[in-house]
Amino acid sequence: MYQTKEEFIQAVQNGTLNYDSVRHRSIDVRLHENEAELTGKSLVHASVFGGRWNTWRLQINCSLKKENNIWMITSAKASTF
Repeated sequence: MYQTKEEFIQAVQNGTLNYDSVRHRSIDVRLHENEAELTGKSLVHASVFGGRWNTWRLQINCSLKKENNIWMITSAKASTF
């Protein structure tokens, strides 16, 4: 499933995506001068699309770029692990 940032925020606000808690398993950051890749794995307790509450094994992969001494996320992709 693909969602824009705005669609994700709207789904949280309208109750389509409900998040209760998160336990981080690992966070890995790889730096390449002014660019970086971040991979995080977490256990997320959530109820999505009207389903039951469950603990989801979610992974996020982010690309970041440093501009004017500030790290900005340029892309992010979530999946299960």
